[in-house]
Amino acid sequence: MIDIKDIFLTISKTSEGLYKEKGSKFIALCYPVESEEEVKNTLEAIKKEYYDARHHCYAYILGEKSESYRANDDGEPNHSAGDPILGQIRSRNLTNTLIVVVRYFGGTKLGVSGLINAYKAAAAYALDQNEIIEKWITKKINFTFEYPDMNEVMRIVKELEATILHQDFQISCEMVLDFRLSSWQEAHDRLKLLKSVKIRD
Repeated sequence: MIDIKDIFLTISKTSEGLYKEKGSKFIALCYPVESEEEVKNTLEAIKKEYYDARHHCYAYILGEKSESYRANDDGEPNHSAGDPILGQIRSRNLTNTLIVVVRYFGGTKLGVSGLINAYKAAAAYALDQNEIIEKWITKKINFTFEYPDMNEVMRIVKELEATILHQDFQISCEMVLDFRLSSWQEAHDRLKLLKSVKIRD
């Protein structure tokens, strides 16, 4: 049985959606992201590419527990653009997801309710073109050990399906392993039992 606290949902790729209303075009661009720096760089690239658009509205959610999020109306009336985009990310329980909706104004005002509908629809179309995937919430262990414990260390790696982030086998051995959160404590306890293992905090 999957421990639901052990996984989060995100998107697997970039995707695009288009919504048209009374001459206005809303191009929604959807990106998997892992940091605010990545969000910033992506936004800069979009603003360069769609430099002639009237608005670049966006929303994102970051973090395994969706702890960081933001919605931006970029000049549209308050809560008419960023919040509807954010609502689409939340409605699918996604995190590490950025959606930017680029608007080309068509000359006719849509009103606040029209804008809310347009930004929501564009974001939904972009998500419909994507694939939602499950990812494990993980935690690292950084440790050193001596060669006689190598077999047991590698057994723990295999049995608990760790991802090796770093390894250096010289005079003594050093490893950084990433474990699924639900198996981290077991891994930590088993490593601590080995004579030569020194876990670094």
